[in-house]
Amino acid sequence: MELSALTAISPIDGRYRSQLHTLAPFFSEFGLIKYRVRIEVEYFLFLAKQKLFTLPEGVKPHTLRKIYEDFSEEDALQIKHIERTTNHDVKAVEYFLKEKFAKLHAGEAVEWVHFGLTSQDINNTAIPLLWKESLEEQYYPALSNLILHLRKMANDWIGIPMLARTHGQPASPTTLGKEWMVFVERLERQLEQLSHIPFAAKFGGATGNFNAHFVAFPKMNWIKFGNDFVESLGLERMQFTTQIEHYDSLAAQFDALKRINTILIDLCRDAWTYISMDYFKQQTKSGEVGSSAMPHKVNPIDFENAEGNLGIANALYEHLSSKLPVSRLQRDLTDSTVLRNIGVPMAHSFLSLRSLEKGLGKLLLNREKLNADLENNWAVVAEAIQTILRRENYPQPYEALKALTRGKSGISKDDIHQFIDTLNVSEKVKKELRNITPQNYVGVPFEY
Repeated sequence: MELSALTAISPIDGRYRSQLHTLAPFFSEFGLIKYRVRIEVEYFLFLAKQKLFTLPEGVKPHTLRKIYEDFSEEDALQIKHIERTTNHDVKAVEYFLKEKFAKLHAGEAVEWVHFGLTSQDINNTAIPLLWKESLEEQYYPALSNLILHLRKMANDWIGIPMLARTHGQPASPTTLGKEWMVFVERLERQLEQLSHIPFAAKFGGATGNFNAHFVAFPKMNWIKFGNDFVESLGLERMQFTTQIEHYDSLAAQFDALKRINTILIDLCRDAWTYISMDYFKQQTKSGEVGSSAMPHKVNPIDFENAEGNLGIANALYEHLSSKLPVSRLQRDLTDSTVLRNIGVPMAHSFLSLRSLEKGLGKLLLNREKLNADLENNWAVVAEAIQTILRRENYPQPYEALKALTRGKSGISKDDIHQFIDTLNVSEKVKKELRNITPQNYVGVPFEY
């Protein structure tokens, strides 16, 4: 059976491929190979820039960079063909580049390809770089767009009163706009924290000490060289490593992404619940069905799909963040296969952002239902009344309101006003109390 969107084992490359194709340049096998080629070419040019060797006449940096800039699937297949012989993926890249450089008449300079390096010097710079660029070019814009969408909704609903529910029970009223701003603030803070975590790379030879580099050129400041090279790629070089990067920064990023996803799960469940409470209707689309048996159904599937994908992503992020920083002695191979999967939780996270955008775009506010819930729960103004009575030094106001309202259903406006009439307070205070309604008892007027 040939691989296609229909025969793919993973839904990431099957059912959802059309929504996730923009991630392929970063997380596919092709993407990883291309980034390895990019690192090898840039390292070769950096060595030449340090005057360790001289590029032959006619071999120009921009010509060499075209090798990775114009990297094709045919090039990747050629490297995979070489790998069948080498049984080593990074060595295959080295041999591919030596062939390319030889055709460009690089002469003896071809032996400076991969000079002094181990494969993890390439992998542990290529992977942080593709990870960095995937976040900057794909994930950050998608999450930022969702936050902007939520902020706009919050502003649109800034004055919409809504019954709050704590422990699932009617509570002091709030506004729909503020409840949406809760998620805006949480997401913005977590995005800011994520953006401050460095993209760390390992670059220091077989066991992190520049052994091969130093023995060949003992007068060269290889630590400065390594720092400068890695920084030229937009990464931060870890100074003390084994054969591999210790992945602590990468683990911190996975944990930060997991927190963002947890907030989004919270959003999904709240939106789902508001829909079930009829606070929102959903736009329908001609031709769509909500159930194979029940024609009336309009299910909140976008929020359910998002929640499911966020859960899968978090399970994988949890494994990545707990496994990758652990490696036996100077290196074992368990990080290799795990690192190849970092695109999977990102894909599920990215898919959830698309589902959330779609679901939020379908919401139609049902103001009548929100107002009806408020009108049916006049007991929630008890807090307001007892607080004003405290201000007036009224004896045991909390207990008086508790006796009137606790555990009782169907407390109406008339019940509240009849209670107010019995209070031994001035008419001015009674008027103040009568002016309180479930619709206007919503707290301070926030600015978003």
